[in-house]
Order: sequence, then structure tokens, then C-alpha cells
Amino acid sequence: MNDGLTFRQLALADMEAASNVFRIAFDARLPWLAGLHKPEEDRAFWAGYLFSNCAIWGAARQDGLIGVIAFRQGWVDQLYILPHMQGRGIGSRLLGLATASHVRLNLWTFQKNAGARRFYESKGFEAVRETDGADNEEHEPDILYSWRRCA
Repeated sequence: MNDGLTFRQLALADMEAASNVFRIAFDARLPWLAGLHKPEEDRAFWAGYLFSNCAIWGAARQDGLIGVIAFRQGWVDQLYILPHMQGRGIGSRLLGLATASHVRLNLWTFQKNAGARRFYESKGFEAVRETDGADNEEHEPDILYSWRRCA
């Protein structure tokens, strides 16, 4: 597909850009949770925990990073696409990197994030558990999704 996009595994030097994509997309989808963390806290989380524990891939155009996915054995930890680039198959292509290298994946998303729920369900993820949010830092009701590669 010649759409001007490149997909590559990200390096530590890319974590500021990755955290920026995350924050912009998160705040656009979940504005009532905006401002929960400062930008330097986001950067520390991406450069510290995520970079140390996950494979992190990005989708970019000439003008910069537009989408990111962070995944590890059995889990998709993060998947965010800049709002103006959503609906163009970028999330599908990034998620495909994770599903191609795993037999089973789980992920959490918020119950109110209808767009994410539709997206994951269209990719074969099934809701397996709902919570009241008491155990996440946002205190926002969420859903555990699970996916398994068909035999």
C-alpha cells in the first residue's frame, strides 16, 4: 500500500513523540479524563515502563509519528492513532503486527470508549470481563477484551 506511511519498531529516542500521540488521542477520545497526567509523566511512562517491557511500533508520515502500539507477551498495552488520522486502517495495520506474533492477546479499554470497543470487536476481540473501575487509576469502568488466533 503506497500511502506515504512507514511502519517501524520505535527506539528510545522516539518515546517523546510516542507519548505525544498517546496524549493527543487519549484526550480527544476521553476528554473527561484529560489532564490526569502531566506530559513529563507520560514521557517517563513511555520511556521507562513501556520501552522496557513492550515492543513498540509506530506509523509515521514525513511530518512525524501518527500512530503507536505497545504490546508484550499476551497483552496490547497501548494503541493510539492521532484523531485526524483515524479510520484509515492505521490502527488495523498496527494491531496486525501484534496479532501476527501472538496466538492470544488481551487488552483493557474503557466502557465509554465506544469507538475503541467497535474497533476491537471488529478485529475479533471478545469482551470477557467488565469492572466498575475501582482498580484502575482513572476510576473509570473498563472492559477486558481477549483475542485468540483461529486454528
